[in-house]
Amino acid sequence: MMAGFGHATRVHPRSRGRTWSRSGLDRAMLGIVGAACAIAGFFVLGIVLGPVAIVCGWFALGRSWAGARSAPALAALILGAVATVLALIRISGATALPGMF
Repeated sequence: MMAGFGHATRVHPRSRGRTWSRSGLDRAMLGIVGAACAIAGFFVLGIVLGPVAIVCGWFALGRSWAGARSAPALAALILGAVATVLALIRISGATALPGMF
């Protein structure tokens, strides 16, 4: 008996255009994670969470400014940059922000 002769061995084969792993984060999730990191970066560990938010936002935008932009991805990118700058100012001690520390 010739098993598989004339029949597909897999019931649902992958499409030809999709060769990447589907187990990773997609762009929408990266945008949301980046926005959450940026907001948390205003309160704790801004020097760490700010750059993480920038990277997540950049990858969520598709590493390009062209095309349609997701709101959470753009928010993550901008708020991450602001959180990073504020964290650097706090670390340098150049100014005391009222209500912070």
